[in-house]
Amino acid sequence: MALPLSRIDLNLFRVMDAVFVHGGISGAARHLHLSQPAVSHALARLREALGDPLFVRQGNRMLPTELTRRVMADVQGHLRGLQAVLEQAEVFDPGTLEMTLRIGLRDVLEAITLPPLMRFLSETAPGVVLSSQRVARESMERALTSGEVDLTLERQLRVGPRIRGEKLANEGLTVVMRRDHPLAQSPMDVSDYFHCKHVLVSNQPDVQDPLQAAWTHLGLGERQVLLRCQHYFAACQVVADSDALLTMPRTYADQLASVLPVICRDLPVPVPPLSIWMYWHADRDGDPAHQWLRSVVLARSLDAWHGVGETTPCNFT
Repeated sequence: MALPLSRIDLNLFRVMDAVFVHGGISGAARHLHLSQPAVSHALARLREALGDPLFVRQGNRMLPTELTRRVMADVQGHLRGLQAVLEQAEVFDPGTLEMTLRIGLRDVLEAITLPPLMRFLSETAPGVVLSSQRVARESMERALTSGEVDLTLERQLRVGPRIRGEKLANEGLTVVMRRDHPLAQSPMDVSDYFHCKHVLVSNQPDVQDPLQAAWTHLGLGERQVLLRCQHYFAACQVVADSDALLTMPRTYADQLASVLPVICRDLPVPVPPLSIWMYWHADRDGDPAHQWLRSVVLARSLDAWHGVGETTPCNFT
């Protein structure tokens, strides 16, 4: 289970980044204007929090572990976003903004990103009105170019040269079931998973199971789909009153499990996570308000996605 953000000092990630860039404790200490013992202590705290050595000594250098190599790009991106927020505060005062910001979001991403984003905007930029709009993937580039939306959050897509993108997070899947389901109290294996009936969420009634390619690659069969519906909330309500299983994005599932009588269990089939990206048009690169908005969305993603998904791609509907 991922640690809540409130339990980690974000300054520890600045130390992690400095050790990674400068190759050791002494170089990181010089860069951060800290003593070497202070850097070592901070690194020890982060090692304990993440349960990984993060760096191993080889000669005069500290080499990153596999975990550090995997997450470092995300860590550096979030640090840049936080720094950009501070720098933009010197350029203009968000509290004086009077404008509507239009963001392209799908249902699941709305549920995950809007609460922390709106909390921040209500405190920092009360004059900003946020408008969330559904934008079809095939229309995203046109919507950004025309100014129909200011930015979009989507899975990683191929885009043209005038569309900018920055990764926000990885999202994995989890299996949702009712709290007293026969599989609720014991580990679930692949046989258990495929023996059950399933609820599938899709707004395209004739589309193939989006996970079927993964099942086929692993030599598995097809899931028994009991119901296809359009929204995860309704699907969770069905699961809460049946023996069916629902496979859905982990972060949203955690939210729904706090208000519905369902629990989340690990998906017994390992599949790579889905990357969530923020996209905007290159013409907005130099717009101070837009720069500030991008920085805010990037920083708030630390709240929205409190862990890095380790399993299973999916289509957000």
